[in-house]
Amino acid sequence: MRELGVRAHAASVSLVMASTSEKNEALRTAADCLAASALEILEANAVDVKRAENSGTPDAIIDRLRLDSTRVDAMAHGLRQVIDLPDPVGEVLERWTRPNGLEIEKIRVPLGVVAIIYENRPNVTSDAFGLCLKSGNSAFLRGSSAAIDSNVAITRALREGIGKAGLCEDALLLVTDTSHEAAVEFMQLRGYIDCLIPRGGPSLIKSILENAKVPYVIDGDGNCHIYVDRAADLQLAGNVVVNAKMQRPSVCNAAESLVVHADIAERFLPEIAAALEGVELVGDEIARAIVPSIGPATESDWSTEYLDLKMSVRVVDTLDQAIHHVSENSTGHSEAIITNDEDAAREFVRRVDAAAVLINTSTRFVDGEEFGFGAEIGISTQKLHARGPMGLQQLTTTKYIVNGQGQTRG
Repeated sequence: MRELGVRAHAASVSLVMASTSEKNEALRTAADCLAASALEILEANAVDVKRAENSGTPDAIIDRLRLDSTRVDAMAHGLRQVIDLPDPVGEVLERWTRPNGLEIEKIRVPLGVVAIIYENRPNVTSDAFGLCLKSGNSAFLRGSSAAIDSNVAITRALREGIGKAGLCEDALLLVTDTSHEAAVEFMQLRGYIDCLIPRGGPSLIKSILENAKVPYVIDGDGNCHIYVDRAADLQLAGNVVVNAKMQRPSVCNAAESLVVHADIAERFLPEIAAALEGVELVGDEIARAIVPSIGPATESDWSTEYLDLKMSVRVVDTLDQAIHHVSENSTGHSEAIITNDEDAAREFVRRVDAAAVLINTSTRFVDGEEFGFGAEIGISTQKLHARGPMGLQQLTTTKYIVNGQGQTRG
């Protein structure tokens, strides 16, 4: 593991000197190699999927693991999209001159070695690589055992593209030892890893908090709420809730909890329950009295990220109660209010503490590509150094350049 860390660090040093055009050419050739290797990647993915099915893995998790030709094409397309994004490296953020004549600039520079530890989704391999390369960082990846065959095939294709473009192939390294011991060793490579980004469930985050000895940015759970206010357009609310819950339920920005104002509950809940066909609803006593098919919610349901076709439902009497419920159970990812009352929307936005707060739209839009960042490396639910979708700018840090003419400090 340490040898891989040494190689990742050496690659990050070489990338500092790479120009924007050189990085873009590497992304272009990597995308071409990825597309050309689609058959091998899908064959490898089929091995992973079969193994998951034989072990009884839930369908929602298998959906995150499964690749098809459309998803492989999307991965290659994602790399080509990154080519068109502005290179953040070297961007001058501020410039000023001091009374003593010193000229000071604050510029963006790469983090160095960005390590990502992730579960199931093999598309993260190419997404992470693309953003790391464009921002001048080496990508040091450790995927899960569930996706190991897919990740190896994807990495092989991408490294071929990097080499063809004349950059160091070690700009992308994959840890193939998927044991728990190797994961812990990976988290502890102080001196080699500059920033660790975990993408996974509660057990992975718990392991990071207990074992990591390198700086990290938490890509946390998404227990996302939608509050339908008394002043909501109920047709709009229904469309948004269905999209947020059902468009892709296995991802972190899918809605998991529905909060409804009592004044509109008797009209809205039967309509939305019918619209959410196939979704298991569990709720409080008021919700169950209005829609008998809603099952009883346990206390843990209010704070559970299901990542499946299941949703909790709570009825509240006031906006204040809605904000209190959201705040008590939020994971700080994405929270939405549906309302035509500007004052209510303003209060919700001001008081709800999350990486993203949405008004009259789906939580599914909290995504790097939807925000215009290109493929994202994750969604940070912490406050330092990045929060929300992490794109190119979030994969840089800053450096001060101080230019003098012989000044000395008295």
